Amino acid sequence: MVAASPVTPPQKTPAARRLGRFELLKLLGKSTRSMVWLVNDTRNQQELLLVLPRTQPADPQALDQWQQGVRKAARLNHPHMAHVVEIGEQERWPFVAYDRANGVTLAERLAPQGTPAADVARWMIHALDGLAFAHEAGVTHRDLQTHMLLLSEQGTVRVMGFEVALDDPADAEVPTIARNLSVDPSQLRQQRDAAVRDVLALGVVMHHLLVGQPAFEEPDVGRVIERLPPQGQEFVRLPWSMPRPVPEPLRAIVNRSTDRQERHRYRNARTFAHALSGWLDSEAQQGGGPQALLLDRVRTLGPLPASRGGNIRAARLMRMERERTNELAELVLRDLALAFELLRLVNTAKVRGTQVAGNGPVLTVRRAIAMIGLEGVQRAVQGLRPWPGPLNEQGAKDLEQLIERAKRAGRVAQSLRPAGYDAEVVYLVTLLQNLGRLVVQYHFADEAAQIRRLTLPEPSAKPGEPDEPGMSEETAAFAVLGADIETLGAAVARHWGMDDNVLHMIRRLPMNAPVRSADTDEDMLRAVASAGNEAVDALSLPAPQVNPALNRVVQRYGRMLSITLRDIQEAVQAALYDNGGDELVEGREVDREDSRRGTQELSTEDEETATGG
Repeated sequence: MVAASPVTPPQKTPAARRLGRFELLKLLGKSTRSMVWLVNDTRNQQELLLVLPRTQPADPQALDQWQQGVRKAARLNHPHMAHVVEIGEQERWPFVAYDRANGVTLAERLAPQGTPAADVARWMIHALDGLAFAHEAGVTHRDLQTHMLLLSEQGTVRVMGFEVALDDPADAEVPTIARNLSVDPSQLRQQRDAAVRDVLALGVVMHHLLVGQPAFEEPDVGRVIERLPPQGQEFVRLPWSMPRPVPEPLRAIVNRSTDRQERHRYRNARTFAHALSGWLDSEAQQGGGPQALLLDRVRTLGPLPASRGGNIRAARLMRMERERTNELAELVLRDLALAFELLRLVNTAKVRGTQVAGNGPVLTVRRAIAMIGLEGVQRAVQGLRPWPGPLNEQGAKDLEQLIERAKRAGRVAQSLRPAGYDAEVVYLVTLLQNLGRLVVQYHFADEAAQIRRLTLPEPSAKPGEPDEPGMSEETAAFAVLGADIETLGAAVARHWGMDDNVLHMIRRLPMNAPVRSADTDEDMLRAVASAGNEAVDALSLPAPQVNPALNRVVQRYGRMLSITLRDIQEAVQAALYDNGGDELVEGREVDREDSRRGTQELSTEDEETATGG
C-alpha cells in the first residue's frame, strides 16, 4: 500500500477590509481628528480618497452639523481646493470622497533629505491661496496635515478635507460659524482663531517638507501646535544644518510662520502667500517679485511724493530766474522727492551719455542743476506727485516721520565727516542709504507697518525679566516681502543709472560686522553715512538706552572718523534743533548755537524729544 500524502489545506486570503461599498486599500494618514484612506469604490471600480473624522459624530444632531459644514465647503470652487466627488455616510461613518486621479498626497512625497525649497514655496502658495479663499467664505479646515494636500502630475497643490474634523470636546458648546447660520461674537472669534490655526499649521507642514522630518518627531501637526506657545513652551525653527540648504529669505519666512511669539506669526493666508511669492519671484528671475512691482510703481508714482508744502516751494522755484546754483540747491534739498528726481534725470543713460560720459555718477544737486538748468528743475517740479500721493493719513504720517529721520541722519553725518569731504555728497549718500526704507513706506505702506511691528520688542510678562526681542529689520523684511529693504533701494538706484560704486556706498555697514579702515573715498562715505544713520537710530530707543547706543557708534567708527562720544552727542543735538531739517549745512561745521539749551550729555528732555521724533 502507498501511504496517502497529507492534504495541504488551502491558505485563507485575508478578507478585504471594507467600509460599506468601499474596499479599504491603504491608510494614507491620520491625526487625532481625521484620517485619509485610499479606497476602491466597488460600485464604480474607481479609486477614491476618503477623508473621515477620526471619531463618529455623537448623535444625529452632530452628524447634521457636520454635513452642513462639509457641504458649505464643497460648494466653494477654487483651483487650489480639491473637488468633492461625494459626501456620504457608511456604517455611521461620515466621509468626503475625492478622486484619486487628482494626485498623490504630500505625505506620500515626503523625502528624508527634504524637498527643494522652490518646490515647497510653490506648493505652499497654492495651498495658501485655496485656504485664503475658504477663510474669506467663512470656511476653515482645522486639521491641515501633509496628507490633506494633493499634488497633481502638473505640480498643482489642492487642499482637501475642509470642515471634516469634528470639533474638539472643549469647543462642542459653541459650533463654528461654518456650522451655524446664526452669527454672534463668540462664533466670529472662533472662526478667526481657527483660520489663524490653519495658517500656523501650514507653517508646520512647510517646516516638515524642507527638513524631511516632522517637528519634535511628531507627524501630527495638531499635536505639534499644542506644544507651541501659548499652549506649550517649545518652538519650531529650521535647523542650520540641513541636507538641502534653505536660502536666508525663505528661512526667515518659514521661521516667522511658526515663531514662538504669536504676534510675529502670519495672521492670514494671503500675507503668508505674499511673502513666499515675493521670494519665489525674486529667485526665478533677476529683478522679479517685489523689485519688479516696486520699479513699476516708481515709474508710475515716482519714488516719493513732493514734500508737504511742495506747492509753495514749487511756486518759488517757478519764479526764480538768476539765483545762484547753491541757493537753488538749498531749496531743492528741502524736498527729497525733488532731489531724487534730479539725480534720476542726470544719471539716466541718455543724459550721462551726452553730457557726463566717463565722469561717473552725479551725486550733488548743485551739479545736477548746472547740467539741466533752471528750466529742467522747473519741469521736474511739475512732474512730482502732490503730497501725500495715494497714502492715507497714517501712511502719510509715517512717511513724513521717516523723511525727517533721514534728513536728521544726513545732518549728523555732515557733522561727523572728515575734512575734505563735500557736505552735500555726504548728505545725499546718507539719504540714499535710506532710499529702500523710504520707497517701501511710500509704495508698500501696509507691509512697512508690518515690518516695523515685527522689529519691536515684546514687553516681558514678568517684572524684572528682559523684554522679548523683535526681529532684525532684514529678517522682518524677508518675512513680509520676501526681499530685504536695502536690496529694493539698490534696485531703484540702479534703475536711476547709479553704478556699482554708488550701490556699494548706499548699503549701510552691517551691524554684526566690525568696521574696517577705509581704503577708498567710497568706503569713507559709506562709513560716515552709516555712522549718521546708526546715531539717529539710537534716538528711537528708550531714553536709558540712548547714550549706551551712541557709545557703540563711537566704538565702531571712532578710529576711522576720529570722533568721540562728545562729537556724536553734539552732532545729534545740533541735528535735533536744526530748523526742522530744511537747511543744508554746507562746507562748515554744524552751528552749535541752536543746541545751547543742551549739555554735552543728552538730557532726559532731549532723549524724550528724540524718541518721540
